[in-house]
Amino acid sequence: MNTFPLFFKLTNQPVLIVGGGEVAQRKADLLSRAGACITILAPQISQEIHQLLSDERHTLITAHYDKKYIDGKRIVIAGTDDEALNHQVHADCKALNIPVNVVDTPPLCDFIFPAIVDRNPIVIGISSNGKAPVLARLTRARLETLIPQGYGKLAKLAGDMRDEVKSKIPTLTGRRQFWEKAFEGKVSELMFAGRSVEAEQALKQQLEQTHQQLSSNSDVKQADPKSVGEVYIVGAGPGDPELLTFKALRLMQQADIVYYDALVSREVLDLCRRDADKVFVGKKRSNHAVAQQGINQLMIDAASSGKRVVRLKGGDPFVFGRGGEEIQALRAAGIAYQVVPGITAAGAASCYTGIPLTHRDYAQSVRFVTGFLKSGEPNTGFAALTNPNETVIFYMGLHSLERLTKGLMDAGRSPQTPIAIISQASMPTQQVMTATLQDIVAKHEANPLPTPALLIVGEVAKLHDELAWYGEHIANTDQQAHALNML
Repeated sequence: MNTFPLFFKLTNQPVLIVGGGEVAQRKADLLSRAGACITILAPQISQEIHQLLSDERHTLITAHYDKKYIDGKRIVIAGTDDEALNHQVHADCKALNIPVNVVDTPPLCDFIFPAIVDRNPIVIGISSNGKAPVLARLTRARLETLIPQGYGKLAKLAGDMRDEVKSKIPTLTGRRQFWEKAFEGKVSELMFAGRSVEAEQALKQQLEQTHQQLSSNSDVKQADPKSVGEVYIVGAGPGDPELLTFKALRLMQQADIVYYDALVSREVLDLCRRDADKVFVGKKRSNHAVAQQGINQLMIDAASSGKRVVRLKGGDPFVFGRGGEEIQALRAAGIAYQVVPGITAAGAASCYTGIPLTHRDYAQSVRFVTGFLKSGEPNTGFAALTNPNETVIFYMGLHSLERLTKGLMDAGRSPQTPIAIISQASMPTQQVMTATLQDIVAKHEANPLPTPALLIVGEVAKLHDELAWYGEHIANTDQQAHALNML
């Protein structure tokens, strides 16, 4: 190791920052969060620093540097654009054995500010030893996606109960096993879901059960109450794995079994825990691998056996995703559940094609419509879809394109209304076809697009040619790759 990672206790400790600009402000922001008593020394101090350090425990000195100001300081930071001054601060601190950091000058740093993942009281610092600070920040960003905000609350709860656990579980090994079970099971999930009171109750219940087992005179370990798992209904988004939420990724990584549908991309499915069972339960129009009631029962049975179940659904579970029906079944069976939203196909198709669903000049409202009803009958409510200032999104409508366009025109929507078909939105295979209601059928018959696809009907569809970016981005990327291969 080029440097040894340590954590300074700076609560109420005096810290000097030489400099009064943006660099000094960034360092002051971090140090104030650690509870330091900060002195800013500079001929000119920015208004932002005045606002940040308005607390009476901080001191702002408008003056030129003098080494007398470093006396008694716990650490010193030099953040000026005067190289000679920075060297002087470093030399004065070394003479007094005070740790000093000269910003962006690794040879003059006794310590380094890491990229920080803050889940107080859990804090993670990442450093490249000044070699690649941008890479350290990117590493931090990756960790931010993997570590829930609830980690801090979980750590605080553990700290509050540490003495009680120690009194009831006398051995170090026993306490380690107890905390591992708590941090990898129900207690942590309750905390991550924002149910802190229930998490505390679950932890106390787990502690009492463990204590009773240890207090038993029998050599036979008492059986734990039957473990009941939980179901996570997770929106997998439109297909691009980078569009998953942090929470979705975390739950996918800890699932024991995953039930996924036909709209979940392989790239997204690959992000699930590798040793989890993955069961396809997809539905395509009238061809259902597993009927909805069967899916409900599969989830109930798996959770009842103690498994953590992810129901992975394309798009958003509550937008034509039958998520509501599934949680009704789970609730009736007494199974705990969470629902994680995903980017619905309409949102992805809109953004990835440059077709805004609303626009002040063209559409002041948007309506999401399914091509088919629960009974399997076609949706024929066209009379409500004739407002020229409203965008209409048809899910599951490509196979009924002729019926839908004719129904809209018969109901009074202009034959010249723009329409777009977006196939495989957000994926590298995305394709877009634009036309009007009266000619889209013929155009699609001449060059049919693959499913999954949805339809965007309304004046906004004509903005695709002007605002499209994703297809062009892919084309440029392909061209760059080809050029690199030619080198």
